[in-house]
Amino acid sequence: MREAIATELLAARDRTALLTDAVDDGDLTAQHSRLMSPLVWDLAHIGNQEELWLLRNVGGREPMHPEIDPLYDAFEHPRAERPTLPLLPPAEARAYAREVRGRVLDLLSGVRLTGAPLLEAGFAFGLIAQHEQQHDETMLITHQLRKGAPVLTAPAPGPAPTEGLPAEAVVPAGPFTMGTDTEPWALDNERPAHQVDLPGFAIDTTPVSNAAYQRFIEDGGYQEPRWWDPLGWAHRTSAQLSAPLFWSRQDGQWLRRRFGHLEPVPAEEPVLHVTWYEADAYARWAGRRLPTEAEWEKAARHDPVSGRSRRFPWGDAAPGPQHANLGQRHLRPAPVGSYPEGASPYGVRQLIGDVWEWTASDFTPYPGFRAWPYREYSEVFFAPPGQPAEYKVLRGGSFAVAPVACRGTFRNWDYPIRRQIFAGFRTARDLLDGS
Repeated sequence: MREAIATELLAARDRTALLTDAVDDGDLTAQHSRLMSPLVWDLAHIGNQEELWLLRNVGGREPMHPEIDPLYDAFEHPRAERPTLPLLPPAEARAYAREVRGRVLDLLSGVRLTGAPLLEAGFAFGLIAQHEQQHDETMLITHQLRKGAPVLTAPAPGPAPTEGLPAEAVVPAGPFTMGTDTEPWALDNERPAHQVDLPGFAIDTTPVSNAAYQRFIEDGGYQEPRWWDPLGWAHRTSAQLSAPLFWSRQDGQWLRRRFGHLEPVPAEEPVLHVTWYEADAYARWAGRRLPTEAEWEKAARHDPVSGRSRRFPWGDAAPGPQHANLGQRHLRPAPVGSYPEGASPYGVRQLIGDVWEWTASDFTPYPGFRAWPYREYSEVFFAPPGQPAEYKVLRGGSFAVAPVACRGTFRNWDYPIRRQIFAGFRTARDLLDGS
């Protein structure tokens, strides 16, 4: 277990180093969008959270630099104001994160990984590995928003074998187990496991492609209020949305900007950088709807033969490169229909990796939810009783997500107007007979 924990911690740090070493100090300290922190804030915040949870809470150590704690408290300072704070300069931020990591690896070599909730199965170490990888995804979003010459490279995914692939998969009515009680590093909003009984439904075999989304645009989808949620139409109008973020129309061709490269929009890739409202409007235009969170998870995890819920669509084994596009390995989604070895028992592909998928569901707690190990991870984002929810649930992870921070029960959430995130969607429909 210690070796597995160290491997995850080091993999996360390698990715952090790549994302922060790829640019100069000016880019590290700049705010490339008011929606995002300066990269140097993320770098020191990673170290600060690692110190807080592992050195202080697990190891009982005294704070190394208590004066900086308020600077890197994500709830104390919104992203828009972080550039005005007296942040650690890049060299000091790197040195701080490096010193914390060295002490953590020393702690890991001797601590007992049992006997206390934070230590059981190495949970606190898994929490920190996931936290850093989540910030690595956030930093990759910042790289996408950054202007200037490209600094990141990665090979493109291969072609997808799609011949004979059906457009949708049918998931019959019946109960399944949603959530988990057994995943050792699952976060509080994934717990507890509970039975959900669903009517039958059909769900897209693959995420919606750029080519399909272009048909929505060309059919006037952005000009027709009937397809849009009223709040979505108001946002579309005020924000003047007419295509996914980073798309532009030049000489009769759709182009996109991707990590500094201007390139034709690839028809075969899943559509990316759309709001929940855009996804919902497309689904209505197509005569369908977004799947609920429960439908998404049943399509991804339920094995109709055994009746059990798997960790991942393909089974319980950890993700490999044959299963899913994860870990910033390609820096773009794979073509729709990719990864047949990663398909669920119902034949649904790309449920893990490639693009986060918007669902119809609000972000709410499961029955029996208990905040742990701190309220601010999930509970503060749930709507108060009787109040409308602010956040919609996304599922499945994206190409920017590391395997350690992605599984069949993992829940992400964001405002329905957000589209700088690596989000796409697939659609669903009710079965006419409900079976």
